[in-house]
Amino acid sequence: MKLVLIGCPGAGKGTQAKVLSEHFGLAHISTGDLLREQVKSGTPLGLKLKAIMESGGLVSDEIVSELLSMRIAQPDCKNGYILDGYPRNVSQAEGLGAIVGELDKVVLIEVPDKAIIERMSGRRSCPACGAMYHLKNNPPKTEGKCDKCGAELVARADDNEETVKHRLEVFHSQTAPVIDYYDKKGLVLKIDGTKGINAISEELIKILEKL
Repeated sequence: MKLVLIGCPGAGKGTQAKVLSEHFGLAHISTGDLLREQVKSGTPLGLKLKAIMESGGLVSDEIVSELLSMRIAQPDCKNGYILDGYPRNVSQAEGLGAIVGELDKVVLIEVPDKAIIERMSGRRSCPACGAMYHLKNNPPKTEGKCDKCGAELVARADDNEETVKHRLEVFHSQTAPVIDYYDKKGLVLKIDGTKGINAISEELIKILEKL
């Protein structure tokens, strides 16, 4: 089974990709992880990518396609794979088709912008132990303090409301054409991402098991 998961930042793609990966025995592939692994490896390509990423530049579609081709040739992809958050534009979608052939489904996790802003701007994390909280959905017992170790909680720089709004604008402008591209092929499966994590997982598994 070959799947693509699409959704705006904070929609829960990574969480659902992990669930589906374990349930169906599929490799979970994040292109962001592939790029970070190359940078960490210190190879000539990794050093080139590091320079691009540190300067705020965009990694070319050709490089990402090459990394993706190498990744899906690995043994753990023989039963299929889930692409998490890729492709991001129509050019990448066309290139992906040349690499992997036909996909089975493109899962679109839909969450209204207002809910995403509330979800992401309310996130807080503990810099000491890594525990995660949410001001509304999972608040700490003592305001601003980690329940586990007592450290001061912090908000990620890219979780502030203005940054989240900008990321949503970029997502909609770049990714809407990708959704249309796959919709014309009859591949898009739309899922209500405002439900609970378990409810979304159960719905997805039930539908995908029928493929």
